[in-house]
Amino acid sequence: MLKILAPTDFSINSKAGLRFALRWSAQQKLEIIFIHIFHVNRLPQWTDADFNINVDMEAEDKTRRLHKFVQALYKSTNINPAKYSCVVKNGLSADIGIMDFCRNYKGIDFICIATRGAGKLDKLLGTTTGNLTTKSPVPVITVPGNYRANSIKRILYATDFRNYKEELRKVAAFARPLGAKINVLHLSRSNDVLADGKTINNQFKGKFYKNIDLEIDKSQTGQSLLTNLQKQIKRLKPSLIIMFTNQHRSFFQRIAFPSKTEKVSFTTTIPLLSFHKEQKT
Repeated sequence: MLKILAPTDFSINSKAGLRFALRWSAQQKLEIIFIHIFHVNRLPQWTDADFNINVDMEAEDKTRRLHKFVQALYKSTNINPAKYSCVVKNGLSADIGIMDFCRNYKGIDFICIATRGAGKLDKLLGTTTGNLTTKSPVPVITVPGNYRANSIKRILYATDFRNYKEELRKVAAFARPLGAKINVLHLSRSNDVLADGKTINNQFKGKFYKNIDLEIDKSQTGQSLLTNLQKQIKRLKPSLIIMFTNQHRSFFQRIAFPSKTEKVSFTTTIPLLSFHKEQKT
């Protein structure tokens, strides 16, 4: 059974990620771990005992609030509660606390979190969702704050065809228990040399997954790959997008050249699942 970590800060916006997890659990047996990260500022006059007492008091309050929040969510979505638990942790920040939890609690398969975009300063410094997308070793599903959760019926896997066999195995493993269709999308430059679409499509059929189709889109002059990706999203209307992000870039590269996956996580109106792209040695 998959274990899904669903973070919340109790905001209305965060409910989108939780609703997605709940709807997913209606299609597939899941264990959902709802988590809230809080932070207690330590006052100078506090002893270690004082600090620990205040952390424990805050944790008790947040735990009660999280249970009520989750119960109300199940009731409002009319979904029978799956196997779930509620966890609160004191941490420096939400993204650090979530990743620390994943390191210490083995077996988390996916993180499911809402995003509402970010201002210029937030994009430079990094938001919780952006940091998780680019740094988390656990695959992250980012869900737009205004997204209304539906069943996962069609998955759009965007690829550059580098290491696609290993990537597609992960995509197929995700889609199979859901019975979802996979559209493999290669957004190519106009000067890319590829075999014709029919030949490549025949190689995909039945090899990785039964219900799969290949889409090859030649980028139009003057338009970015992201622009063309958005056009394909509008045309295919997927339930979920899957991309693989390179987490092994320098700090300068991440600021000067933000990853395409992180950009999409702030702009798409469809949930995005980002896997860690494996580096070949």
